[in-house]
Amino acid sequence: MKQNPVLAMLGRRLRLAVIGGGPESFIGGIHRMAARIDDRYELVAGVLSSDPERSGVKGREIGLDEKRAYSSVSRMLTDEKSRNDGADVVAVMTPNDTHFRYSMAALESGFHVVCDKPMTNTVADARALHEKVLQGDKIFCLTHNYTGYPMTRQAKAMVQSGELGIIRLVQVEYVQGGKADEAKPDPVSGPRSWRFDPSKGGPSLVMGDIGTHAHNLVRFITGLEVTEVCAEAGAVVPGRKVDDYAGALLHLENGARGSFWVTQAAAGVENSLRIRVSGTAGTLEWLQEIPQILTFKPLGAPVQIRTPNGPGTLPLAGRSSRIVAGHPEGFPEAFANIYSDAAEAIAARISGKKPDPLALYFSTSADGLAGVLFVDAVIRSTRNSSSWEKVFPAGFSPV
Repeated sequence: MKQNPVLAMLGRRLRLAVIGGGPESFIGGIHRMAARIDDRYELVAGVLSSDPERSGVKGREIGLDEKRAYSSVSRMLTDEKSRNDGADVVAVMTPNDTHFRYSMAALESGFHVVCDKPMTNTVADARALHEKVLQGDKIFCLTHNYTGYPMTRQAKAMVQSGELGIIRLVQVEYVQGGKADEAKPDPVSGPRSWRFDPSKGGPSLVMGDIGTHAHNLVRFITGLEVTEVCAEAGAVVPGRKVDDYAGALLHLENGARGSFWVTQAAAGVENSLRIRVSGTAGTLEWLQEIPQILTFKPLGAPVQIRTPNGPGTLPLAGRSSRIVAGHPEGFPEAFANIYSDAAEAIAARISGKKPDPLALYFSTSADGLAGVLFVDAVIRSTRNSSSWEKVFPAGFSPV
């Protein structure tokens, strides 16, 4: 990533406007850091709070010009659209129930969009947003940041090149402990309390928060759709009204079988995302807590360890690696890979040039729709005594 393709294509950085993610927000800080790391974006405008006065104050705190620390999303979109130096891209990092509204408004106003996951809370909204993207000429990037790690990209490239043979088995789990406190099953106040309100956080807390990440990683690495699920979702913390765990058996489109388990109520666990993909020629294993290591177990041969910029690094992984061999990769850098790839795609779209094909592996509205459909299938299966439920309607594909 030595050359800046955005500067080469446009002669300037992309101008970025943000919705949500004030100074106290963890994910807002990650978004802004990710946008800046490769110097492909310039933060020019934002709405940092639903409270107009607070939005102005918080906007100035992160360095925005007073006139571009807007009091409302509609005002920002209107004003930025009319400026000669207006924003090119709008990043949405608000509670889940507003992703659809703000993303749709940004697209309708002529902006490219980077949106936090899940794309929407409902299948109907996901379909509508995906259709809007397909009908227009704007880039839509969904920040499934775990696909930005060099070693998950190495895994994808190895599957694509046939090193695993035919995919037969997949295991994925995403285990957290942040919601294990039984003394506070459903907090009604605090900065993240909206997650416990289904009208804002979505129909399944754990599925929207981390289940979509686990599902997306399966699709990203294998290149296969999950077609059916046999699932159970619910709460293990007594008195909790929202889902804090979900488990499922999976059918993949090529006949492969899989297992899926996610929870936020495993006391003491921090952020453990793990995936194992087995094919006819070998198995890959990756753990987010040790992200620089991808373990390859070929059939009939010794175990191999792949690391960023180590022997056997494939171009898709090499493009995303920021360090020399033997050093760890980090969460913000993986997030930054998503932002930087989206920037190159957006700059190419604006300039009429072609981006590097390796820049086009970020999640899109099609991935967002697939994720929302998967959540819906898990919920339907749970309600129907863990029946097998199809993820996609007959004859339907998000691509």
